[in-house]
Amino acid sequence: MAMNDSSPVFLDGAAGFVGSHVLVELCRRGHSVRALVHHAALAARENVRPFRGGLFDQAVVREAMSGCAAAIHLVGIIAEKPEKNVTFERIHVEGTRRVLEAAKEAGVKRYIHMSALGTRSEAVSDYHRTKWQAEELVRGSGLDWTILRPSMIHGPGGEFSKMEVGWARKKQAPWLFMPYFGKGFLGTGGSGQLQPIFVGDVARAFVDCLGNQKTIHQTYTLAGPEAMSWPQMHEHFARAATGSRRATIPIPSWYARLLAGVLPRWSIPFNRDQVIMAEEDNIGDIAPMVRDFGWQPQSLAATVDKSIL
Repeated sequence: MAMNDSSPVFLDGAAGFVGSHVLVELCRRGHSVRALVHHAALAARENVRPFRGGLFDQAVVREAMSGCAAAIHLVGIIAEKPEKNVTFERIHVEGTRRVLEAAKEAGVKRYIHMSALGTRSEAVSDYHRTKWQAEELVRGSGLDWTILRPSMIHGPGGEFSKMEVGWARKKQAPWLFMPYFGKGFLGTGGSGQLQPIFVGDVARAFVDCLGNQKTIHQTYTLAGPEAMSWPQMHEHFARAATGSRRATIPIPSWYARLLAGVLPRWSIPFNRDQVIMAEEDNIGDIAPMVRDFGWQPQSLAATVDKSIL
């Protein structure tokens, strides 16, 4: 199904990091947008109609979805807050179920889904396990779906980029070095590799799907063109933010998991799932994406300066 530029598009998470960039790209290409926003306000834009609510505000989601030709589902979390009923199971699985149901009720056929690189049925982390369950709902929905699995996303305003810059400029704990989770007793056994991708390329890919029939019923890795270790990635950010390298020191993964298991969630800046995922390789084959989309994502070296604020 191809879409013309005037077709309305439903977009949830529109005020978030990735969502705000997808919204800009949709507007740049002339789409009208029904934007679901939970808390933050959206700047006024022509052809953008905001709807205040969350994935579980059924009446709001139905109203926002009405009359749309496509839906882009971005909402996800990287940390749970069970006391606020914010869990991986509820947001990733039940939230996706609600959006799919609303799309089918509204007669929306085209559906683009945000997943994550590393998602698989046998995943150790709850994050990736629930992302896989959400993907299974999408694949069984009967819609014209596309699933995109980004690697680590960087860009201006993103929490990940802010963290990297904070470490590089000695403005964020641990201040004296840039940390990463390492394997082995002392953490010196290496870390997982990753393929950082610029948020502008992620937004471009999501919007490209709307008019690209090759992407229907396909799942794509979205990642940069080169794999690297956490220390190598730290070096890119440190040089961009300060003009020089910074010391990188591993925190043993076993110790980090221990802390995550016994300390209150608010007292440390990571959780068990984040430690597990940092140990794993977060890399993939971007050849199918390059083939079907007709362009290659930019390298971290070419885009890291855009992430520095």
